[in-house]
Amino acid sequence: MFDLNENKEENQKHKYIFKICQEYSEKELLAMEKEMLGIYISGHPLEKLRQEIVRQTNIDTVKMKEVQEAIENGTNPEFSDGQIVKYAGIVNSVKKKYTKKNTLMAFVTVEDLFGQAEIIVFENTYMSAQNFLMEGQIVLITGRLSIREDEEPKIVAMDIKELGEKKEKKLVLDIREANEETREKLRGAIRFFMGDRNNIKVEIIDNDGTKPSGAIFMIKDTAKQFADILGEDKVLLEGI
Repeated sequence: MFDLNENKEENQKHKYIFKICQEYSEKELLAMEKEMLGIYISGHPLEKLRQEIVRQTNIDTVKMKEVQEAIENGTNPEFSDGQIVKYAGIVNSVKKKYTKKNTLMAFVTVEDLFGQAEIIVFENTYMSAQNFLMEGQIVLITGRLSIREDEEPKIVAMDIKELGEKKEKKLVLDIREANEETREKLRGAIRFFMGDRNNIKVEIIDNDGTKPSGAIFMIKDTAKQFADILGEDKVLLEGI
């Protein structure tokens, strides 16, 4: 016969332990939808800025599509090649490269409420706007429309600004009490999370003050990686 008491004790060991976690914010949920599915399901990060975008821009991806269709049909489009336009959206990706003259340029994919557009950014514009050219950042772009046969219209950026809330996102790391081994681990972690999809700036607090240390691509659990190295009280998220 089975010992019922022993079975009861064994069942207790295998009981599920449920942890109640804080609900994700709307921004986090939308970001995860985009990351997992490639599209937004429950809303769009630009919806709250719709009126502001309409007020400040004169072109969107619908109008750019209409330009392409007009060219293909041999009719006169609403916009002309080289025309100054204003376009707003959320940065999806940034791909950097160097030209034959060893100057930097970037191909930035920016999504508005209707679709995506490619923005070409040359070195001078990129250097003045690099703090805004991070995944998830909402930007207002002033540039020249580039219309070519057999190609989707593109925008050559002249000026890029942040649109919406001016709350700066930062990951602040306090290394004043860290030894050299810990600092080297931290440098490795920053390099690991650094890439073309950076979405948050990093600042380091050292004995000689606070200084910028580039930017990284951050997801929900990234801060924990730095906390495991430095300690939770040495890692601070601002603007999130």
